[in-house]
Order: sequence, then C-alpha cells, then structure tokens
Amino acid sequence: MSKVINFTGITKLDLPVDRVLDAAKETLEGVVIMGWTTDGEEYFASTYSDGGTVLWLVERMKKMLLEVDK
Repeated sequence: MSKVINFTGITKLDLPVDRVLDAAKETLEGVVIMGWTTDGEEYFASTYSDGGTVLWLVERMKKMLLEVDK
C-alpha cells in the first residue's frame, strides 16, 4: 500500500472543501471561514467572537495573499 502525501504548496487548482477543513482541524486553534454555499449565497463563520480579531486576521491574510509571488 502506498502512502499519499498531500501537496502543501501554492496551486492554481481548486481544492476539495473536505481536504482543506480536515487539514485545518489538525493544525489550527481557531478559524475564519468565508465562501459560497452550494446555492451561491455568501457564507461566513468564525470561532472568534470578537469582530476586531476576525478583521485583523482577515486583513493580515489579505496582505499575505497580495504578496504571493505568482
């Protein structure tokens, strides 16, 4: 039997939701989730109760995304 190692680098391909969430559950202490439902509606959830903390995290991740060397 082979051992499958998930690619952890940058990709231009969409990833399955389950793969991303399973990896997050093993690593993160808190999350902010944003996306679209299967009906095309915006979805937002967070484990953080403080809106300032959520916004700070979103803005930091936005900065990181903008700085990715394409």
